[in-house]
Amino acid sequence: MSKVKTPKDEVLLLKNQICFSMYSSMHRLMKLYRPLLADIGLTYPQYLVMLVMWEEGEATVSKLGDRLQLDSGTLTPLLKRLEQMEFLSRIRSNIDERIVNIMLTKKGKSLREKAKSIPEKIFCLSGIEESQAMQLKSILDQLGSH
Repeated sequence: MSKVKTPKDEVLLLKNQICFSMYSSMHRLMKLYRPLLADIGLTYPQYLVMLVMWEEGEATVSKLGDRLQLDSGTLTPLLKRLEQMEFLSRIRSNIDERIVNIMLTKKGKSLREKAKSIPEKIFCLSGIEESQAMQLKSILDQLGSH
């Protein structure tokens, strides 16, 4: 029986894995977001839904799922909870009952004002410079589009 030898190259070292750097960075970033979002009563996935809704004003569940890259099984519970919180309403289409339209409520629109400071606070807490942040976003956008 031969002994397994450790590879001489370092390709499989954890410290050299892009995926682990991204994972640990996201974990830290979520720790930064958590208290800021708790102040406005949202979880991070709910915040993402609200970001799209503040941008679009209204959307179908399908369009929202496409924007957030979420399937309806993941998105539906988020939307139900946001509706219970009175931030949005879900209305089934009269033309095609398979289509569910999502609209911001007055309360949902006013939540936007409370959330406006979050991106700047996250940026300050992250400790990276604006040029680095823009470069990182560009790289991640490129990675996400392939």
